[in-house]
Amino acid sequence: MSKYCYVYALRFLKENQFYVGLTTDLLVRVQQHNNGLVTSTKKRVPFELIDWEGCLSESDEAQREQSQKRMGERHIKTRFT
Repeated sequence: MSKYCYVYALRFLKENQFYVGLTTDLLVRVQQHNNGLVTSTKKRVPFELIDWEGCLSESDEAQREQSQKRMGERHIKTRFT
């Protein structure tokens, strides 16, 4: 059985900005972000997980991540602020 792939969105509480990422283990990745172990987000802790979606195809999910990064921030801001 294939592993699920997840596109997720975080909101950083200090600056009300967003981060979109891709992972195959959502719980571990969220913990890594929260513990400051991810280079791109370690200076922005704390955060909250505000959205995620899963897919069986990693290539489909990678395309979805890029789409979220290009157009998704506007969508995320509208939906969660």
